[in-house]
Amino acid sequence: MNIYDIAKEAGVSISTVSRVLNNKSNVMPATREKVQAVLDKHSYTPNAIARGLVARSMKTVAVLTVDVRVPHYARTTYIIERAFSKLNYHVLVCNTGGELEEARRYARLLAERQVDGIVLVGSIFNKLGQDEEVAACLHNIPVVSANGQPGLPNGYSVLVDDVQGIELAVEHLAQKGRQNIVYVKDLDTDSAQLKQQGFYTAMQKRGVKNAKNRVIKAEYGLAGGEEAAAQIVALRPDAVVCAEDLTAVGVMKGIINAGLKVPEDIAVIGYNNSEYSVICTPELTTVDNKVEMSALFSVQLLESLIEKDESFSSMSIQPELVVRQSS
Repeated sequence: MNIYDIAKEAGVSISTVSRVLNNKSNVMPATREKVQAVLDKHSYTPNAIARGLVARSMKTVAVLTVDVRVPHYARTTYIIERAFSKLNYHVLVCNTGGELEEARRYARLLAERQVDGIVLVGSIFNKLGQDEEVAACLHNIPVVSANGQPGLPNGYSVLVDDVQGIELAVEHLAQKGRQNIVYVKDLDTDSAQLKQQGFYTAMQKRGVKNAKNRVIKAEYGLAGGEEAAAQIVALRPDAVVCAEDLTAVGVMKGIINAGLKVPEDIAVIGYNNSEYSVICTPELTTVDNKVEMSALFSVQLLESLIEKDESFSSMSIQPELVVRQSS
């Protein structure tokens, strides 16, 4: 039995049946009851594809991320998925592993499935719009990038001011009398570049001309931070700013294992205000880049694009410093 049969038996139009199925308010109570009785009588389950064609919406969105195992991406993806689920959207989570060919494959798949919109998680996807195949697949699909700039004509951004975030960290350390500050860079995304630029800017404001010589490259994560700690201890700075919390925790662990104290000998600051910042000892001072706000604004923005609400626009979020024991 299809929607046309339901409409005929109930003596109403198929648009009325559609409104009842989608729980729209513009249906008279008596009409709703009559249609619902027919639906219940035949245990009717609407075909999602057919309903989508009628409504011109599949009520499906996709979240494209690099690796959902990475805490920051996982946290952002989870918030987005939950928020869209509450809006009665189906959510597809796609992991590209950072590979362009995987991004192309997903772009083809999402276009074929006629998803209503896409959220890109992370600035690593900033170059997607430069790829002709991806751009061709997504040209009719609204795209929102959570802390990125997708470079697509139908793309919008919810950006966090990463430059300002690192400047806040350096300013805090300077106010504490720390002058010999180094920076640990652990990724190579556009966001990571902005954080590094924030370090240069903040140090130059304090008369430091060799800020580029104060950058230590490390692998992302706990082990990468511990390895970087060996270089840090050899340099003997009085403070370290890290691009990610997990790397910062590794740095702290390495410093402490070398017989030094945090923050007495070397202060440490992380970035993301993740759960890792509060489960370590000492608890980590960190930059709160407002993950939840960024994720929810991304949802609101994409929903307004899908619904063709004229109030949508890209936006920027200001981070805050969360001071704990490590500084």
